[in-house]
Amino acid sequence: MNTPIRAAGPAPDRARPQGPVPGQLPFPAPACAAAAPDGSAPGTPAYVHGYSDGEARRLGDQADTLSRLLHAGTAYPAGSRVLEVGCGVGAQTVHLVNGSPGALITAVDRSASSLAQARAHLAAHAPHATERVRWHHADLHDLPFPDGSFDHLFLCFVLEHLPDPVRALTAVRRVLRPGGTVTAIEGDHGSVVFHPDSPTARRVIGHQVRLQAAAGGNALLGRQLQPLLGAAGFTEVGVRPRTVYADASRPGLVRGFTRRTFIAMVESVRDEALAAGLTSPADWDRGLADLRRAAEPGGTFHYTFFKAVAVAPAARPADEAAPVAAPAPPAAAAASGRRPAGPRTA
Repeated sequence: MNTPIRAAGPAPDRARPQGPVPGQLPFPAPACAAAAPDGSAPGTPAYVHGYSDGEARRLGDQADTLSRLLHAGTAYPAGSRVLEVGCGVGAQTVHLVNGSPGALITAVDRSASSLAQARAHLAAHAPHATERVRWHHADLHDLPFPDGSFDHLFLCFVLEHLPDPVRALTAVRRVLRPGGTVTAIEGDHGSVVFHPDSPTARRVIGHQVRLQAAAGGNALLGRQLQPLLGAAGFTEVGVRPRTVYADASRPGLVRGFTRRTFIAMVESVRDEALAAGLTSPADWDRGLADLRRAAEPGGTFHYTFFKAVAVAPAARPADEAAPVAAPAPPAAAAASGRRPAGPRTA
């Protein structure tokens, strides 16, 4: 659901869990994926939600509405070096700096236009923190940092847009110090439950899943976080579901999540769904009208996010070159100023 870093290039040949997983919604990918106007190189996977001002507002609404739910348990010690991978328009960056006021944040993204929006967003919503955030225009597969540069990595709604999440996680693990932590948050459209139920509304959601698959992503990725992190060489992987439930007794969630986040996301792919021949205008409009009933009086909406926390091993697996030196014992680490790994709560 967030603007990702994207990278081109074939994946190495190794067994890994990847691609969409059959679930509650259909997702076979049609042959349609347009390049996104974000400054990325031709041939990179497209961001299915687009780069409009409306999408930037949707990402902000999503981050603000879900900040307590998604960021609970994520607080980095003062002086910690934190890398936010795929910061997009800075919607999550604001909550990172507010939750860890003493941490030093480095935010990277492949999209130059998104980085410009992120700078402006932080300046508007957390001006006190602008000196603690450094911005880098970079590809996650070729990060411009030495090995072990960071104590913690944070990825939110990034992996769902990548064709090879294990390759991406392996690449970013290089810049995480041994014993450091990675936090990854992803949604899963297969977890959607709403009332009144409607087959036509489910088909509309399914079209968004299929279009994301066509763009090289996977809207059902949340359920795969544990095996993906394990396959990338991380240890102590813990995954916890974070559930959103909205009804008339929770008007803030109805407005901020059901309407402005989820339904707005589905609405944004109407033209692409019609161009791909997935549906007709009448069927799309009927399905979207049914979906909107979940945000009306008497309606309910449920969605599950998955939040994983894992640890970088003391050394790289045997099949990888350039082994990383083992971490210093606690006394030496304290003398050298190395920070503790911090909380590992998912």
